[in-house]
Amino acid sequence: MSNPTVLILGASRGLGLGMAAEFRARGWNVIGTVRDGSPGGLADLDVTVETLDITSPEQLDALRRRLDGRSIDLLFVNAGVPSTDGPVSAVSTEEFVDVMVTNVLSPLRAVETLADLVPPTGTIAVMSSRQGSITLNDNAGYDVYRASKSALNQLMRSYAVRHEGDGRTLLLVNPGHVRTELGGPGAVRTVAEAVPPVVDTVEKRAGTGGFHFVDYADQVVPW
Repeated sequence: MSNPTVLILGASRGLGLGMAAEFRARGWNVIGTVRDGSPGGLADLDVTVETLDITSPEQLDALRRRLDGRSIDLLFVNAGVPSTDGPVSAVSTEEFVDVMVTNVLSPLRAVETLADLVPPTGTIAVMSSRQGSITLNDNAGYDVYRASKSALNQLMRSYAVRHEGDGRTLLLVNPGHVRTELGGPGAVRTVAEAVPPVVDTVEKRAGTGGFHFVDYADQVVPW
């Protein structure tokens, strides 16, 4: 039996790079995308590197054509940019649009474009956040980033409803507060500490079907 294959969109640094290394160490075949053509840390791993700006529909279509005929057991969409801290009134229209296009529209475009590479027993996972939970919003801050993750969750829910019963496992994953460029230097855990539990959860959920919003410890996150 051949080793499973994971396609990680956004694998040049941070959590994406950490997941590429972890999946490879577990025997997976890894395809990782980078935005600017430079492999970065992926150059040190035995993985396939593809160039993709996830905000470009043309580049998504080109990636789909290059991967034609491949079976992707796990599609993991890891894309996100931060926003200005504070209320939405503090954010320019340009920043609002950039955050929403990168964090919401582009991940769903990627899912829609690449999903047919994932077999009925496969998994489609998207990196979400605790900040996407409306129920858990009890301290405000980073309003536009929060809104982008809530919108991402809603659109993934719509995707799940449209494709109900097709067998694939659909996951929104909250990795926790991690010390990355997006998470900041004050985050609780390092990438090395955060990634293995995330991969554990994805592997545990594989093949179970349905749509789930879970954290790195496989606990359900309230909407």
